Amino acid sequence: MSLLLDPEPGPATVAQRHVSGYSALSRMIKEAGLLDRRYAWYAGRCLLLGLGLVTGFVLLFTLGGSPAQLLVAAGFGVLFTQVAFLAHDAAHRQIFVSGRRNEWSSLIIGNLIVGPSHGWWMRKHSRHHGNPNKIGADDDIAPGALVFTAEDARQRTGVAGWFARRQGWLFPALLLLAGLDLHRAAVGTVLGPGPVKHRPAELILIAIRLLGFPILVLAALGPGLGLAFLAVQVAVFGVCMGGAFAPNHKGMPIVPKDAKLDFLSRQVLMSRNISGGRMIDWLMGGLNYQIEHHLFPSMPSVNLRLARPLIRAYCAEHDLPYTETSLLESHKIVIRYLNQVGLGESDPFSCPLTAQLRSR
Repeated sequence: MSLLLDPEPGPATVAQRHVSGYSALSRMIKEAGLLDRRYAWYAGRCLLLGLGLVTGFVLLFTLGGSPAQLLVAAGFGVLFTQVAFLAHDAAHRQIFVSGRRNEWSSLIIGNLIVGPSHGWWMRKHSRHHGNPNKIGADDDIAPGALVFTAEDARQRTGVAGWFARRQGWLFPALLLLAGLDLHRAAVGTVLGPGPVKHRPAELILIAIRLLGFPILVLAALGPGLGLAFLAVQVAVFGVCMGGAFAPNHKGMPIVPKDAKLDFLSRQVLMSRNISGGRMIDWLMGGLNYQIEHHLFPSMPSVNLRLARPLIRAYCAEHDLPYTETSLLESHKIVIRYLNQVGLGESDPFSCPLTAQLRSR
């Protein structure tokens, strides 16, 4: 079926029906109250995260030189990931009605507690939400350490080519460095020449986080165990963050830069949900409901699971593929996809939609 917007007048196309259908779906979601703010839930979430962080610092300063400190480090990695999810919610205006309150909450929470740059994240993530898996528009599939199209893989030679051909197998190990890369990007953003809306505030907050936390750890544990603590914390943080974001789009159709898709098709066809119940909900911060999140990015993350049956039924009714799989299976898909693309083969998860778009 064609999902391209048809500029010619005449009978309603599938794309035009989807545009109209999204309006109907939006009304249904709004009438169900799923876009209402959830202040009490977010207050409880902040309280629990605050208690977790306080507990972590108490253990850091009371366990001394015990090897158990490495478990505390892993706990900080998990906690920082959960705080990052909270900052992500605020960045999407899920917490408050006021855009300004959301913006500053995201900036302070993310920069001061976790360490990435709010400005960098907003610029990159906004492009992703606007055009998920679209070549030249989604920075998440821009060639970097990994390549996501066979065309990019064929341009890699030497060591880079060797890595690309094995990038799927190396991907889990690469996640260990994802946290470090987020901090690198933060420093590069606030010190770089590009525009940053709140540069002075970001610079101060990131400096406090990236200098202050290591100083506290080294003061409490000394250089040997302290450096091991920091290495474990950053590695666990990277695995948790990358493990939550990678399964949602990697291995889904990639469309050419000149493709024109209606909003509903663009968000549903390029996104993948992860099943698994409440534990997966917590582990992925609600991002396992990626289809719902992309369709309604300002919906409080706790409401996404409630929207899922409504949206899934709507997609089935309108013959729109709704993709959902387990966390383990999604990572298998990602690894297989990266390996096949790295070998320069045709995209292994191409579908009639992708082929059609590339031929236009």
